[in-house]
Amino acid sequence: MPALLRVSSTTLAMPPVSDVLGHAIAKRAATALVGRATSREDVVHALTPTKEQKMILVAICVYAVGILVLWNIPYVNVVLLPFKLVTVALHEFCHAAAGLCTGAKIKSITVDPDEGGATHMSGGVWCCVMPAGYLGSAFLGALMVFAGFDVLASKIVSVILGVCLLATLFWARNWLTRIIAVLFVGLIVGLWFTPHGAGLRYVVLFIGTMSSLYCLWDIVDDTLKRKVNDSDATKFAQRTHCSSRFCGFLWLLISLVFLAAAILLGLAFLKDDDPSIQANTN
Repeated sequence: MPALLRVSSTTLAMPPVSDVLGHAIAKRAATALVGRATSREDVVHALTPTKEQKMILVAICVYAVGILVLWNIPYVNVVLLPFKLVTVALHEFCHAAAGLCTGAKIKSITVDPDEGGATHMSGGVWCCVMPAGYLGSAFLGALMVFAGFDVLASKIVSVILGVCLLATLFWARNWLTRIIAVLFVGLIVGLWFTPHGAGLRYVVLFIGTMSSLYCLWDIVDDTLKRKVNDSDATKFAQRTHCSSRFCGFLWLLISLVFLAAAILLGLAFLKDDDPSIQANTN
C-alpha cells in the first residue's frame, strides 16, 4: 500500500492590520519627502542665475535705476520721451486689440506729446477693453523682460512687438503716432543685423523694463496717488460700482505678478550659457 503522506499543518501568524498600514504610510511618507527634497533642489537649481543671467539681472537693475533717475530730472528726461511714447502706443494698442477680439470696430489710435493717448472704437466688451490698456502693456513689458534672457527669444518677441507697432500705425490718426511706430519698427529691423543679436536683446530688455515701470507708475499716479477722472481705472470703477483705488491696486498687483513671473521664468527656462548648449553651438 502506498505510504500515507502526512502534511503537517502550520499556523501562519498574520501581522496586525495596523502594522501593515503603518508601514505603508511610513513608506509613502518617506517617498514623498525624498521627492519633495528633490523637487526643492530642482527649483533652487533652476532659479539660481548663471553667469549670463546675472548680467541680465544687473542690466534690469541698471535700466530701472537709470529710468527712475532720468524720469525726475528736468530737461534731461527728454531722453526717455521716445520710449515713454512707444509705451503709450502699446497701451493704446492693447485697448484696440481687446476691442477687436470682442467685436469692436477700431476707428483710431492717437498718442499725444504730453504722453497721453486715446483709442476710439465702436462696440466691444467694456469689461475687457478698459483694463486691457494697463494689463496688456504690463504683460507685453513682462514678455520683453522674459525674452531679454535669451537672444532667440528676444528676436521672436521683437517680431511680436513689430506687429503690434504696425497695427498701431494702421490705426494711427496723427503724425506723432505714425512717427513713433515707424521709428521703433525701423530700430527693431536695424538691430536684427547687430552681431549675435546682442543689440536687439538689450533694447528689447530696455523697452520691456520701461514698459513695466511706466505701467506701474501710471497705475499708482492715476489711481492710488491722485484720482484722474478720465483714467481707465476710474471709468472701470464707475461701470462696476467699485472704488477706482481698489481697481488700481488690483491692476498694480497683477502687473507686479507679471513682472516677477517674467524674471523667474527667464531664470528657470532661458539658461543660454548651459555648457551643453555652448558645446553644441561651438
